[in-house]
Parts: sequence; structure tokens; C-alpha cells
Amino acid sequence: MRTFRCDCGNYLYFENIQCLACGRMAGYLPDERKLSTLEPLAENAWMAVSNCQPYRLCKNSLDYNVCNWMIPERDQHALCASCRLNHLIPNLTEAQNVTLWYRVEQAKRRLLYTLFDLNLPVIGREQDPESGLCFEFLQDVNVSGEFNNAVTAGQNVVTGHFSGKITINLREADHSARIEMRDKMNERYRTLLGHFRHESGHYYWGRLIGGTNRIGGFHELFGDEQKDYQLALSDYYTYGPPPFWQEKWISAYASAHPWEDWAETWAHYLHMVDTVETAYDLGFRTQGSDITLPQAGIQMDEDYRTPAVFDTLFDDWCRLSAALNALNRSMGLDDAYPFVISGIVLNKLRFIHQVVTEANPRSSPPVTPSQNAAIG
Repeated sequence: MRTFRCDCGNYLYFENIQCLACGRMAGYLPDERKLSTLEPLAENAWMAVSNCQPYRLCKNSLDYNVCNWMIPERDQHALCASCRLNHLIPNLTEAQNVTLWYRVEQAKRRLLYTLFDLNLPVIGREQDPESGLCFEFLQDVNVSGEFNNAVTAGQNVVTGHFSGKITINLREADHSARIEMRDKMNERYRTLLGHFRHESGHYYWGRLIGGTNRIGGFHELFGDEQKDYQLALSDYYTYGPPPFWQEKWISAYASAHPWEDWAETWAHYLHMVDTVETAYDLGFRTQGSDITLPQAGIQMDEDYRTPAVFDTLFDDWCRLSAALNALNRSMGLDDAYPFVISGIVLNKLRFIHQVVTEANPRSSPPVTPSQNAAIG
């Protein structure tokens, strides 16, 4: 994630709607992939200072102040490129839901930033009505005020993926409820952004793996996805992960099923890419070495060797995550990255890097029938 600069020299961050130094309005330009200050032209008409082009505010910015993505004047949509991917939004007659929705939208836009930055295909329902990417942000019916998940009684909304549709339980945006669920599930890491990254992995399994010539490599590393999914999850929640799961999987949940192994590993790959890019943009050096800009998704010439670039990314990530954990401990906080990457998991991450690098944003393979299973 990059940082940006106002014309006055002040830093602008991805979520900013205004420069706090000079007071200028600011908005993110998805067509330019940059945050820009804005000059008013007319009612809901703005000129982006960075490229002198006209834009409009997203309707969700005008009505609810939950979005900072701009719409190019030539685009006739009322919603920005991020918000038009929404299929269902929360019930906004409940005041607290506007705040929770804002947090959900922040996490979703960070996911989309990374997907666009990696040149991954983002195919919405306008283009693919059956299995295009869309989002639903729903809340549980209040059952004694208890936040439920798939393994607790009375569950209403399950965070998960189904044929391109990513559903997020709105209570994941409630910090206290999410931490309570993290402790109940014996997880060391549970974040709203992490949910988005995990569920996007299921979407991209269908776009980039299922029905393609990459399925053999997937089977070799992750296993056979035709294994009964519901039975596998039932066994996982009943008996827990196998002994010494750390030797083969990035997380305990990854051991439940090959689809979950892929999604968990995919999420960790996005963790790495985004955080290393942030460190690079801020000029970090760790243990005497500069952080290198992640290169996945950039078109390379015939002499380009993916493993060399991945090795650089992973080396940077190891040094950076160790530093982040040490800094967090100095502040009395939990580790930022409480995971150990084994050699087997490293090969899975390398495979995902290869898949991302080879992905063509202009075409993608069809979704296979097996992708229609609901997965979380």
C-alpha cells in the first residue's frame, strides 16, 4: 500500500478524504491508482490536481460518507468501481451499521487496491452475472446478543464465498465481537481485511485454478479439492487440526480442506505483498538491507525468472515481519504476524506467486462446476 503526497507536501493516506495540512479535499482515482487532492468545478464536479481530469464523488460518499473513490466524468455510474461490486449492504436504519459498514468498505477497498495492483482480473456481476465477483455485508438476527459463527447454534450469517459472491458478517467489523470470536476459535490472528483476502482466494481459485492446466500443480501441493467439503469441515470442528499441522499448513484452519489451504495461503501472500509494498514506499531498511518493491503481476521479458523475484519478496517479508513482531512486543501488543512458514508452505506461496504473475487481466478461465460449493 502506497502513501501519497498533497501539493502542499503533506502525506496523504489511502483512506483520506481531506489533506489535514492545507484542507483540500482528496479522493482516490481508481483509473490512476493514486490518491489526489481535488479542486471544485461545480456541484459534485471536481478536478483531480494530479492529472487535471474531471471526476465525481461516489453516491455512497454523498449519501453516507463511507467512500473516497472517485468516478471519472465519462463514467455514467452513480457508484465507484468499488461500490458497484456490492450486492447487498447493511440495514442502514440502524445507526451503528453505518459505522460498521464504513469499516467493511475500508477493508474491501484495500483488498481491491492490491488485486488491481497485481493486475488480477476483477470480473463483476455486470460482466459475469452467474459467477462474477460481488459482496454482501449482512448482520445476524440478534440472538441474545451473541455473535455466532458456522459452528455455533443460531448462526444467521456465515462469512464465506459462493460462486463469486463474498459474504461478510457485519459483526466482524465490531472490534470487541471479532476479538471475542478470535478467542473462542483459538485463533491468534483474525482481522476484517484478513477475511476479505481469504474469501478472495476462493474466488480466484475458480478464476485461475479450476478447469485450467494449473490444477495438477495445485493437487501436488494442496491436495484433491473433490474431497467432501462439508464432511471435512465437520471433522475439523469436531477433532481439530492434525498433530504437527505447522509442518504442512500456514494455519490450523488451512488443514481442514484443500480449498481452505489455498484460501489461507492466498491470504498470506496478499499480506506479504501489501505490507512489503508499504514498507518499501516508506523507505524501510531492516537488518541493514533495503526493502524491495514486490514485482508480482508486472509484465516481464522472456528472461524473467519468477523464483528469483519471489525469493526477494520472501526474504524481505521474513526480516520485516520479525521487526514488526519485535516492535509490537515493545508496545505490549500481540505479534503482528504470529505464524511460522515451513518449507512446504513456502512452496505453496511460491506456486501462488507464479499463478499471480502469469494471470492475464483480459481473460480468465471459466468457473468449474465444483466452485459452486459454498465455502468459507
